[in-house]
Amino acid sequence: MDPSPWVGLPTDSLQLGHHRFAMAGEKYVQALVQAAGVVPVLLPSLHPALPASPWLDRLQGLLLTGAVSNIDPRHYDGPPSWPGNPHDPARDANAFALLQAALARDLPVLAICRGFQELNVALGGSLHPRVQRVPGMLDHREDPAATVDVQYGPAHAVVLTPCGWLAGWAGAETARVNSVHGQGIARLAPGLQVEARSPDGLVEAARSPTHRFVLGVQWHPEWRVASDAFYHSIFRAFGDACRRYSSTAERS
Repeated sequence: MDPSPWVGLPTDSLQLGHHRFAMAGEKYVQALVQAAGVVPVLLPSLHPALPASPWLDRLQGLLLTGAVSNIDPRHYDGPPSWPGNPHDPARDANAFALLQAALARDLPVLAICRGFQELNVALGGSLHPRVQRVPGMLDHREDPAATVDVQYGPAHAVVLTPCGWLAGWAGAETARVNSVHGQGIARLAPGLQVEARSPDGLVEAARSPTHRFVLGVQWHPEWRVASDAFYHSIFRAFGDACRRYSSTAERS
């Protein structure tokens, strides 16, 4: 039997043709295998959400991925949504239920892009629904006409918090990251501390100092994870945290 930890990924609920599908980006699955050294387990998003505890009893980590959809502003008392803003009520319900249960049992959590926003909202923070419309903020969206390699290529630098996790893994004070998002952190949730900011001051990464491993990043470290040492280090650290959690659970 493979002793590698099992890590759950809440799926998106997407309509394709006449039917709905539970889906997750393959790039996240590959990054978990290649860089974290764990076994990915897709968790179907239904609405209402299935009970979280039976799943988490069998998992050693949780990865909250990015997605095409945006979190419904009603979850953080934001302004009304607008026509064409893509939402996924099943993903919202499932991710928030899983995240709250995972935090309660101190399960390692890595949250990426939409996942970082879910983490912030779940802990009481708020979002800018459209960062590019906030005075003084950059446009953090990708160019839809560009190739995918350009869209996910380095877009801007982030300033890493001195003595933070990311600064230690990068071995530097700054790092170049991609930028493929329209929503962003407005009010950082209580209990999270900043790990990185973009040049306009937007919080690009944060972690919980009261949990063994809870980290959110706004960029996409899963992209080309095998060839980017900084991105690889994020997934490797997450995988190591899952292995430590597994070892602790086996001893208890």
